Amino acid sequence: MDPQFEKHLLATRRHLLGGMAGGIGGIALSELLGGNRRASADPMAAKEPAFPARAKRMIVIHLTGSPPHLDLYDHKPELVKRSGEDCPAEAIAGKKFAFTSGTPKLLGTPRSWVRCGESGMELSDAIPNLHRVADKLCLVKSMFTDQFNHAPAELMVYTGSPRAGRPSLGSWATYGLGSENANLPGFVVLISSGVQPNGGTSSFGSGFLPSVYQGVQCRSKGDPVLYVSDPPGMDRTLRRKSLDALRDLNELQAKEFGNPETLTRIAQYELAYRMQDSVPEVMDISREPQRVLEAYGAKPGQSSLANNCLLARRLVEQGVRFVHLFDWGWDFHGTSPSEDIRDGLTQKGATFDKPAAALIEDLEQRGLLDDTLILCTGEFGRTPFREGRTASSSVLGRDHYPDCYSVWMAGGGVKGGLSYGQSDELGFKAASDQVHIHDLQATILHLLGFDHTKLTYRFQGRDFRLTDVHGHVMKALIS
Repeated sequence: MDPQFEKHLLATRRHLLGGMAGGIGGIALSELLGGNRRASADPMAAKEPAFPARAKRMIVIHLTGSPPHLDLYDHKPELVKRSGEDCPAEAIAGKKFAFTSGTPKLLGTPRSWVRCGESGMELSDAIPNLHRVADKLCLVKSMFTDQFNHAPAELMVYTGSPRAGRPSLGSWATYGLGSENANLPGFVVLISSGVQPNGGTSSFGSGFLPSVYQGVQCRSKGDPVLYVSDPPGMDRTLRRKSLDALRDLNELQAKEFGNPETLTRIAQYELAYRMQDSVPEVMDISREPQRVLEAYGAKPGQSSLANNCLLARRLVEQGVRFVHLFDWGWDFHGTSPSEDIRDGLTQKGATFDKPAAALIEDLEQRGLLDDTLILCTGEFGRTPFREGRTASSSVLGRDHYPDCYSVWMAGGGVKGGLSYGQSDELGFKAASDQVHIHDLQATILHLLGFDHTKLTYRFQGRDFRLTDVHGHVMKALIS
């Protein structure tokens, strides 16, 4: 049992009367200040951050499976020069890989590279649309994590732990900031390519935070939210009466037991009712001008990352605090032509870089980029050598790799046109300015207006936080 809940159950009459004095005083003060008691009880009511924030909202693009960063963002001429040679023994000694053993062969990238924008940021030909927004990107090439399998690594990125049960980044953000639109969820999840995240719903779950802060998964095709529509035979009037009755019963239970999940249930029922009108409208991308649809490569009625990037812009424009996009298909082992870092990466890259670039440009044109933080990442990187199972194949692929990889951010207070950190000449480890996943999380929370060591929630006798007991704000990334 939650110790706070148990405390309420065991409260004596003296404790009750003592607590009521402060509570009544608080209500009186709220009335004198013109406060709204119902609004103040709403767990998703908008809140002020701990200090002035650079970002008011966030969009995450997660490339599920993890893209081959050495073929997209981190050019290694020396690796190309030595491609086909045995890996140096010191680079792999004592390390375990998902599908590779023995002494693998180095694999230089077959991609060509271009210096882009005024910053001269080097990007590969697999992502040509991102070339034109290079001066908006904050590219971190010295990331590392502790996990080399998909699900634990993905959970590590978004919950700070490789095990399920912790609150996700989006849940922490909405717990700290609330929502700016009472008619929409504060935290929305959109999934493309037909596959759920590797970490399942835990990658966007609320863990031990009240469940009102978990991500609400919406669909870009069909009914936007499952089960939110009125069932057959029930009209809006009857639905309203039913919810009013449920609210009254839940309020009685909340007064008797003091369980915060009861208040969450009330808030979720009310939100679902309001969403019936607001969600279908904001999810209808057919309302967009044709030029906008073409810029993203979006097609109304389909399910794609392009549609979801456009939906992300529409959602944050309407006050949604956190939008998380998951796109499966980036696990480039080389086990099929679609996983080849040549043609396969060209084809997959085309589904991603056009809408990602359009999202940055669209937000900027609407005056939203400066206070909207975008993060694009996988759960880890890919090896500088050939994947063991496909080493003798004509298809080129790479294994999982946690020791060094690249992510990028844009908007929301980060430095545009910055390439931060370096890997060694073969891409095996971060040679300078290392950034652990907890450091990235601390930096994100700082941009949202929070000290990551103080945004906590007490559970089972301990104050938990996203960064566990680690993490440093990377001030060099902040403009």
